[in-house]
Amino acid sequence: MQNFPQRRKPTYPLDSVDNALHLVQVLRDEGRLRLKDAAELLDIAPSTAHRILSMLVYRGFAEQDEARTYLPGPAIGVPPVAASWARELKNRAQPHLELLLGQLDETVNLVIRVGTSVRFLLTLESSNFLRVGDRQGAVLPARLASSGKAMLAELPPAQLARLYQSPSSFTADPMTAEAFDVLTRELQAVKSRGYALNAGETENGLAAIGLVLLGGDGRGIGAFAVAAPAVRLKKLTEDRTVGLLLATRAAIERDIADLH
Repeated sequence: MQNFPQRRKPTYPLDSVDNALHLVQVLRDEGRLRLKDAAELLDIAPSTAHRILSMLVYRGFAEQDEARTYLPGPAIGVPPVAASWARELKNRAQPHLELLLGQLDETVNLVIRVGTSVRFLLTLESSNFLRVGDRQGAVLPARLASSGKAMLAELPPAQLARLYQSPSSFTADPMTAEAFDVLTRELQAVKSRGYALNAGETENGLAAIGLVLLGGDGRGIGAFAVAAPAVRLKKLTEDRTVGLLLATRAAIERDIADLH
């Protein structure tokens, strides 16, 4: 029988961090939480509980339903990233993405895929007053995010079917044949076009264009996307923008050719 070491409270605990983690545990284990209950559980003012829960929503660990009850967010229960090269991908891609940010002044994200979800490894935020904000650490459905679509479009049909039509730890509700056919046709268009678009599918008022990043073995190991308010969607698909994106992809792929 395995014995686990006793966990001791740190000598100098950070109450705000402990409170946030406590609420994450409650959401994970109980599935729902009201603001009043959170305040009583932590013995803090409702206004303080609201600020903590708002940060959990921002980072994807909680979300609210129509009754304003807090539910587990997409970041809870997502399996850990097994890729040992994720940090190296970020380090090598960042200089190229910073250059792209300077050329377009629109928010740039670096993303990897874990099952049917994408995770944002890096956000470089635009200086525009009206802009898409920080998404670092966020988790979104791959089939909706532009970067996710770009990566899914590189998968063999059999692997794509296993992801979306077979019950697994990644998807509790397999797609119907009709929905999967729609997804397949969209991904074929992405593959043919060379980039994917997100027009308000993950968030109202947001637009994004995403491109896959291929490793030296030809497999998709990540993606990057440029995101902007929907009113600037046309800018994202202009020839100049697409040309800059393709050049950025080529530069990054030269630097990550040995990652696998």
